[in-house]
Amino acid sequence: MKHKVSAVLAVGAATAAAAIALGSPPNAVAIPSGPGAPPSGPCALRGISDDVAESADTPAGFARSSGVVRALTLFIDFPDARATMSPHARFAEFFPAATDYFRISSYGRLTYHPIPLFQWIRMSRPLAAYGIQRGASFDPASDSGYHALSQEVVRAVDPIVDFRDYDVINVIASPNAGPPATRTVLSVTFSGGDMGMKTADGVPFRNTSFIWSRQTGVSAFRVLNHENAHSFGLPDLYYTDERRTTPPVGHWDPMDEDWGPSNDFVGWHKWKLGWLSPGQVHCAPHNGTPGEHTLTPVSTPGGTKIVVIPTSPRTALVAEARIRGLLDPTVCRPGVLVYRVATNVPSGRGPLRIMDATPHSGGCYKSSKFVEPELTDATFLPGDTYTDHTTGAAVTVLTENPDGTYRVRVTPART
Repeated sequence: MKHKVSAVLAVGAATAAAAIALGSPPNAVAIPSGPGAPPSGPCALRGISDDVAESADTPAGFARSSGVVRALTLFIDFPDARATMSPHARFAEFFPAATDYFRISSYGRLTYHPIPLFQWIRMSRPLAAYGIQRGASFDPASDSGYHALSQEVVRAVDPIVDFRDYDVINVIASPNAGPPATRTVLSVTFSGGDMGMKTADGVPFRNTSFIWSRQTGVSAFRVLNHENAHSFGLPDLYYTDERRTTPPVGHWDPMDEDWGPSNDFVGWHKWKLGWLSPGQVHCAPHNGTPGEHTLTPVSTPGGTKIVVIPTSPRTALVAEARIRGLLDPTVCRPGVLVYRVATNVPSGRGPLRIMDATPHSGGCYKSSKFVEPELTDATFLPGDTYTDHTTGAAVTVLTENPDGTYRVRVTPART
């Protein structure tokens, strides 16, 4: 069944092409050392290979995560939720902030170009007719859901957009469409494999993020960084079954908490995304000898970023230094973060978990209602040791150096 798209997309091909061509944001920078390399070596653990996961290798079909990434950015509204602002104003809620975030977090290895079509594309039916709820599917056999919505979007822009030119797609809804983010978060990404829908250019419609309402907190734009990171292969770190317990990662990575004050990606994710060079990752394989490492904080360029200690073929402990920085302004207990990565645990089931140096403390950052505080003081300080009693793997923080680096001793796991 075909649906007519409203004439709100009343823009000529030439005007639309100009809008797209001129859509790149002003703060893009050249990549100083070229695109990053994918993880390799004995600590690049394999695991789930057909979905977003913590596996070191990201399967084919996902978007590139280093180099230049071009993001087609479209705007939709509905007959019963007509846009009350210009698409330029809606675009400005996310950019250039989201672009700058990726540039800073990747140390310049990801140049993200949002390329907007500055027109509201009006859907043919009221919002409720599409059945867009949390967990709504992309079902080609359904006349509702994200497949039906996407069909209308693609039909509207296919005559003037060559989808082969883009790595990811952002579909940003008018903020008055659907419930506010404080009630339920609808934003979702369909990434990786073929979803059963192709554009007129012959390429699959995939790696597409749908952004709804407005996120809360001072860095509301980061919902887009979170969603696009799914297209790069990263999983959800929060529990998607909404269990009421301490979050597995909290405010240490935007794949768990992407609202409230800014927070950087953990070093394992930076490695997976190709933002670290091989020399910035130290590996402590099974039955190796204990060794010392100097960790440069994740928030600063250069230096060793993570030490990876495999504890099984699919699990590892990772140590990294976290201090206050541009993307970590609220770190209230600078130190060494230790976490467990499980590459065989699905997205939303706790594939990455922070080891809390101060369990049941209540946390040290309690001034924001948008941050779960319990893990905010999870870092280990000089003199502290974390030991995995099953395998014997251990991390001991030796010193905090005057230059902000941390010296750690790492004991590899026993077989």
